[in-house]
Amino acid sequence: MKFIETFREGMHISDVYLCKTKQIALTKSGKEYGSLNLQDKTGNVDAKIWELNSPGINEFSAMDYVFVDADVTVFQGQYQLNVKRIRRADENEYHPGDYLPVTSKDVKTMHHDLVQYITTIRNEYLRKLAAGFFMNDEAFIKEFCAHSAAKSVHHSFVGGLLEHTLSVVKMCDYFCKQYPVLNRDLLLVSAMFHDIGKTKELSAFPENDYTDEGQLVGHIIIGAQMVKARIDAMPGFPKKLENELIHCILAHHGELEYGSPKKPALIEALALNLADNADAKLETMTEILKGAGDNTGWLGYNRFMESNVRKTGE
Repeated sequence: MKFIETFREGMHISDVYLCKTKQIALTKSGKEYGSLNLQDKTGNVDAKIWELNSPGINEFSAMDYVFVDADVTVFQGQYQLNVKRIRRADENEYHPGDYLPVTSKDVKTMHHDLVQYITTIRNEYLRKLAAGFFMNDEAFIKEFCAHSAAKSVHHSFVGGLLEHTLSVVKMCDYFCKQYPVLNRDLLLVSAMFHDIGKTKELSAFPENDYTDEGQLVGHIIIGAQMVKARIDAMPGFPKKLENELIHCILAHHGELEYGSPKKPALIEALALNLADNADAKLETMTEILKGAGDNTGWLGYNRFMESNVRKTGE
């Protein structure tokens, strides 16, 4: 199988991929064409079907496995497939495990590292709250460790939510060493919880798409509700501490226009926002550069980075 990460301009591919999305669009001249997003475990690639009268086009839908005969081209710095022929794949032509993007890091090791941070939390209420999710709730642990952190922007792979969360926790731990004014217990537990709502905002793989709850409520509010429900079941949890923890979760996107119900009012909330934003953007740039393959030139304007980007010269 030719995995997407091995694509290079000029290659011809004849293989099976998971069709994540399928749309019929119009060119500027008003001609219809097919626009697909194809996936395997190494990444995603856009594909175009310029001739809609080709056999097989109407025989598959989004989330079907499709056999694709196509040429690899480059458009705005990213690889794209010019599809010649396409059809729904037979079950004996693919193995589902080849189509789930997976973290390159070891999930068990990452979970162990996260648990180790929990053991260093001195506040008994925060430590028990974090342990209740990440050490004692087997169903939650399984779901959390298998989830992505986003639909497409960053860490959109199995284990991505755990990888992102651990990275943010590590950054926050560093901040605490540099800025002693920070309440380490509050900041690290906030970092552990900041994105847990994504377990309900996004569906499981292979769909990895927004749920009704995700569309209507969003992961920030969902996460705050999940934490609040556990706190309510813990006798004696200090109300002031509860409010500070919930505030950090609600403010972790930093700005109202970025989806935060609150702007940071605590220094721990500010630190969490900075760590979350840093990890998300650095991973986004990493994935953009990885997807560019051998292309060392300018890759074109990227709407997530709001800039034209390229690889660093050697």
